[in-house]
Amino acid sequence: MNAKLNSPKLNTRLLKAVSRSFYLSIRIMPAKLRPAIGVAYMLARTSDTIADTESAPPQVRLRRLAEFERIIKGGATPQAITNIQRDIRPDHPGERTLIDTMPQVLESFQSLDGWEWKEIADLMTSIIRGQSMDLETFQQSGLITALPDANMLEDYIYLVAGCVGEWWTRLCLNRLPQYSKIDDGELTELGNNFGKGLQLVNILRDIPADLAAGRCYLPDSELKNVGTSAEALAGSPAEAEPVFDVWLHRARELLDSGRHYILSIRSRRTRMACYIPWRLGVETLDLLEKNPPLSSGKKAKVSRGSVRSALFAAFSVAFSDRRLMEA
Repeated sequence: MNAKLNSPKLNTRLLKAVSRSFYLSIRIMPAKLRPAIGVAYMLARTSDTIADTESAPPQVRLRRLAEFERIIKGGATPQAITNIQRDIRPDHPGERTLIDTMPQVLESFQSLDGWEWKEIADLMTSIIRGQSMDLETFQQSGLITALPDANMLEDYIYLVAGCVGEWWTRLCLNRLPQYSKIDDGELTELGNNFGKGLQLVNILRDIPADLAAGRCYLPDSELKNVGTSAEALAGSPAEAEPVFDVWLHRARELLDSGRHYILSIRSRRTRMACYIPWRLGVETLDLLEKNPPLSSGKKAKVSRGSVRSALFAAFSVAFSDRRLMEA
């Protein structure tokens, strides 16, 4: 396999295998952004795979995450990579390939220039801290555990996604002349909220599967305020719908920042790349509102037709604000 992450072969085989929507976005991005964003995405998906592979006990995953962070910071050893590849054997074929090709991804990471390397290393430190926090919170088996309060949920979505929006913005401001129509600090805050919104959509969409696995991201303090608890959700999940609705509204607020983010940038290709996940996120929230997962037990998923429609609409967003102004 070609060791360069930005080669067409590796993008097709891995990016498409592990993310349908991001694969579309990265192919649209300006060429000067693709290597760094592609490398960062693959590193983040690798750490995500380490954190989520349930065939390895939580304590093993925590150790391998810490090891992966040391590798990223320049402490790579053949044994550390071997440990991760031995212990992390996900069921998903694309994720297995991702773990198997970790040395090639790391080689591409090392080939980036110094500024991009440091930015990605700092980004991965935040992401891995969020993933480790998640593992430490939900490692108890046999019971449903909830995050204690809203602050912890906000911290979590920042660490695994809000910081990505900030990083993306810094990269684009550095690489694309006249990227923003507004103040850089204001744009960075919008990027933070945009990333958090996309992550919160994923959390709300995955609630049935997470409850089945003993994880509840809806804050325990808010569940108690409506007369229920994480443990009670095993038998009566619909009792948490008032709390779910609060966070659905929060997700809409955060994604509205995403809409303003797209309106505030000039790069046509980047507008298109940002519009696709934004549009799919909004459509997912619409599905969740129409068919609440705590009542139905079903995971909301946009159709392939919706993905094609978002891709088609992205072309008009590249040249005009009209579609976003009307959203």
